[in-house]
Amino acid sequence: MTQAETVLSVEGLFAQTASGPRLLGSSCARCKSAYFPRSESCHNPDCSDPEMQDAQFGPYGRLWSVTTQGYQPPAPVITQEPYSPYAVGFIDLDDQPLRVVSRLRTDSPDEVKVGCRVKLVLAPLGLDDEGREVVSWQFEPMENDE
Repeated sequence: MTQAETVLSVEGLFAQTASGPRLLGSSCARCKSAYFPRSESCHNPDCSDPEMQDAQFGPYGRLWSVTTQGYQPPAPVITQEPYSPYAVGFIDLDDQPLRVVSRLRTDSPDEVKVGCRVKLVLAPLGLDDEGREVVSWQFEPMENDE
């Protein structure tokens, strides 16, 4: 059996780095406001600096809010077949004052608790129309509160 080719769900939003997966965003050179995904300009009303810098975010955070995706979303969203509900949450990242929305990697979406620690991982979403495994970022609840 041959291993399926893998592709990223979206280019430029995340990467596997030497220190693990990271979200790819930007920050303002002057006020340090953080943005994910990348922003071409700073949106802080108290800042007028046009210079933005590439930034990497993650891998740890805390779950701020969670819900269960109970129905299969329409294309172009990739999901496993047969469809199984999954958890989606807002994550407050440790390394920046930044909140991101993400799918949560868990076998029990109803058991994920607000306030738990989470870690950024890269995980498969399902197969695309060409039979390739589509990989994206997800946050995984941590066993203990590291």
